[in-house]
Amino acid sequence: MTHQQSPTEAVAAVVIMAAGAGTRMKSATPKVLHKLAGQTMISLAVDTADALSPQHLVVVVGHEREQVTAHLAEIAPHATIAVQEQALGTGDAVRSGLSVLGEVSGEVVVTSGDNPLLAGETLVELVSRHRNERNAVTVLTARVPDPTGYGRVVRDHDQVVRIVEQADASADELQIAEINSGVYAFDAEALRTGIAALGTANAAGELYLTDVIAHARSAGGRVGAHLLEDWVQAEGVNDRVQLARLNAELNRRILNRWMLDGVTVIDPATTWVHAGVDLAPDVTLLPGTSLEGATSVASGATIGPDTTLIDVEVGENATVTRTHAELAVIAAAATVGPFSYLRPGTELGERGKIGAFVETKKAVIGAGTKVPHLTYCGDAELGEGVNIGAGTIFANYDGVAKYTTTVGDHSFVGSDSVLVAPVQIGDGAYVAAGSTITGPVGPGELAVARGQQRNIAGWVFRKRAGTKTEAAAKAAIEAAEQGRQAGEDNQQ
Repeated sequence: MTHQQSPTEAVAAVVIMAAGAGTRMKSATPKVLHKLAGQTMISLAVDTADALSPQHLVVVVGHEREQVTAHLAEIAPHATIAVQEQALGTGDAVRSGLSVLGEVSGEVVVTSGDNPLLAGETLVELVSRHRNERNAVTVLTARVPDPTGYGRVVRDHDQVVRIVEQADASADELQIAEINSGVYAFDAEALRTGIAALGTANAAGELYLTDVIAHARSAGGRVGAHLLEDWVQAEGVNDRVQLARLNAELNRRILNRWMLDGVTVIDPATTWVHAGVDLAPDVTLLPGTSLEGATSVASGATIGPDTTLIDVEVGENATVTRTHAELAVIAAAATVGPFSYLRPGTELGERGKIGAFVETKKAVIGAGTKVPHLTYCGDAELGEGVNIGAGTIFANYDGVAKYTTTVGDHSFVGSDSVLVAPVQIGDGAYVAAGSTITGPVGPGELAVARGQQRNIAGWVFRKRAGTKTEAAAKAAIEAAEQGRQAGEDNQQ
């Protein structure tokens, strides 16, 4: 008997099958922990299931269960874990899931952990059809270009007669293009009694969940189908070729959504944006850009080309070019790159600049401050309007501990300087080029810390005799002497 619920009533449970070994992935990582758009497949499956706001969310684990369970504890603490001890088929997996539910009434929706493009809206539509048609079982189906490997859906008009697996299908049944996606809405009672009646009389010797359909029909229940127009949602991941293909498709869909929301993507083929990224209208993404994690980019900013940002916050009208940055903040109208490396803890203020071949780490850089080129700036606090000359090194590590360097507002550090932390340079101070600073520099002071220049005459002729260096020096001296002599002759 089916249990009819109101359209707004939550389903009793969603059971996600995630116990498979995924041997074709040939990976030490469990299949459902492989990622698309920055999320694991099981994380995507949980997000999809949560669209139904189920009373219970059950994830069935098996292979490498410790890794999968630990991940679920982080991303879905509301999920209940069920263990499939042996890989005895989809029917056994769902039976394992039901064992932790107890007696529930209403709908039980079954999905798979390796259908990463399945949308939450699709599950809502599936449940709506299931309720409207008062079905005992409703199967999510699709017509795919190549149905090889999928179970075929055998129909009697608008009802499903059975689902036949590839290995058990006749020649005529193999010609059927409509396939089973492996996603179902069940009446809880029909599912319980159907699971209890399963047997292993099939080519694989497994308990097929699809055999519940025949049991439901024999009990007088109606078995319907919800046909997906977007058939790609039905595709599963069994190997890394499929993983790459569906990852690219998911990325294409993410980019299309952002472009329709006002983001300019110059070359979608080389631009990758994770599902957790947030982009404002009028952002421009240039070729070779990869935005990952929880990166956010404000309006008017331009990112790329050839840039990777991981968990980075970018302000309005900022420009980030040929840069790798992680866990950093880039404020409004700031510029970064090319060839910059922003490590975690970097904070660049408004209108600030981090230039070519600059590496920063735990560096707070004030508004309007410039670190233009060829600098390592680690464990530093730079005030407003500071200028750091080319080739400056913030020597923050003594081999045991790391220390902080502070540079005050509107100070100037000359090129090729070394600031040996811990050291403090006051507001409005200057550091002469080539200095090694080991002590404090007061406000308004000029620090000069370098040896006095000494030129040793004749050194090359004594120590580098017979070299091209000696020949060049001799020629230059002779030319200078000739020029001096000519000048004296002109005066006479």
